[in-house]
Amino acid sequence: MSFHTPESLQEAARAEWARIQALPQPLKPRERLAIPMQEMPTQDPLARARNMQEVATGYFEEQARVEAARCLQCKNAPCVQGCPVRIQIPRFIAAIAEGDMAKAIAVIKETSLLPAVCGRVCPQETQCQEPCTVGKSLKSVEKAVSIGRLERYVADWERAKGAAAAPVVAPATGKKVAVVGSGPAGITVAADVRRAGHDVVLFEAFHKAGGVLVYGIPEFRLPKAIVRAELDTLKRMGVEIRTNFVVGRTRKISGLIEKDGFDAVFVGSGAGLPKFMNIEGENLVGVYSANEYLTRSNLMKAYDTAHAVTPIHAAQRVAVLGGGNVAMDAARTALRLGAQEVHLIYRRTEVEMPARVEEVAHAKEEGVQFHMLQNAKRILGENGKVTGIECLRYELGEPDASGRRRPVEVKGSEFTLPMDAVIVAIGNESNPLIEQTTPGLAVDKYGHIVTDENGRTSLPKVFAGGDIVLGAATVILAMGEGRKAAAAINEMLKG
Repeated sequence: MSFHTPESLQEAARAEWARIQALPQPLKPRERLAIPMQEMPTQDPLARARNMQEVATGYFEEQARVEAARCLQCKNAPCVQGCPVRIQIPRFIAAIAEGDMAKAIAVIKETSLLPAVCGRVCPQETQCQEPCTVGKSLKSVEKAVSIGRLERYVADWERAKGAAAAPVVAPATGKKVAVVGSGPAGITVAADVRRAGHDVVLFEAFHKAGGVLVYGIPEFRLPKAIVRAELDTLKRMGVEIRTNFVVGRTRKISGLIEKDGFDAVFVGSGAGLPKFMNIEGENLVGVYSANEYLTRSNLMKAYDTAHAVTPIHAAQRVAVLGGGNVAMDAARTALRLGAQEVHLIYRRTEVEMPARVEEVAHAKEEGVQFHMLQNAKRILGENGKVTGIECLRYELGEPDASGRRRPVEVKGSEFTLPMDAVIVAIGNESNPLIEQTTPGLAVDKYGHIVTDENGRTSLPKVFAGGDIVLGAATVILAMGEGRKAAAAINEMLKG
């Protein structure tokens, strides 16, 4: 991907918008398909690899309106069916094309409270943009209408104008709902239940609210000021947020209902228990789970070396094991924390890599070195500290249960790489605390809470959603689960 300066992108968009306006209106479908897709302006790769400022700087207005003009306004709106929270996408995009940003954000907020977040971190290419007719006509999902970038644009427009209004809250019902976890699912439930007039208390185990949005996603992808703004909206709605409150320890689920008098409880505690490879050397100093590494950097601000109270070992050569978005976040964070070399090691090829294409491209631009068809066999050390890794080469065999081709070890292919830190980013499991302290709560073999299609668990008055149900998923999927659970809670409390 070649780098184009924000200024050059704005100039090109101005020229294109002038050309579009000169055409007879309304535009014909073939004319819309001929409009070039608008590239997202970003910081220069060499500069951004050493700072924590947001990589993508956002569309200019001219870009947003040009991109919006690409939308065919399909009557069957396949994009809406691809959105877990069913945002009326053609309507908000039409408003952008007309220059009515206030209308556009109002349409989005009919069903989503977190447009600035979702516009930044959701994998639109596998959700709303995947069925886009423009992308299908041009035979590439990468050429679909950039729905996520447009969503981000209007959310940022609203924040810049200081125009964000809290959703209207219905008259008080006298009912109380506890929401466990302040990530995307919890925020969504809290908002939807509060809109219905119920009192809501949001419980968070950490000292800051926001869940994975705060501890998991780096500042350069999701500025924490945006998350704070969304949480402030909840507070303005009347939602109480209690931090340093570990449900299962501070208070059990049964206690919230029987002692504190909550009429319903929603569990959105996420999937924050890291997986390890169970190989030799994982107990050495310099080995991190991606969860710990990112939490230290994001939540504890370890990158601010002058003020951080929980610093990270200053590694010069860092290996990241894994190929998902979390692995990309960890690798790119390591660069920003001062590593001279960052090596991402993945046992399949880039085609099978689950990370977003955009995140992979950004990592490469910033200097992360990719090692495909390789994996760690053991971690090497001296005096209790990491000194390197021993790797094996792999080749791809037949597809496994995930549908991806299974990596097969190449016998006798061992080789070593010198390293002084290793970050394990191979996925997460469910924290068992709530399961262990809540008798009768049904979970599956992975520890995920079992629910029906509306988020009801095996216990009366207890609902669940997000990663604690789905396993590690996306922000928007967690929000979709939250919306269904909130609707079920509101329906139950009517009676």
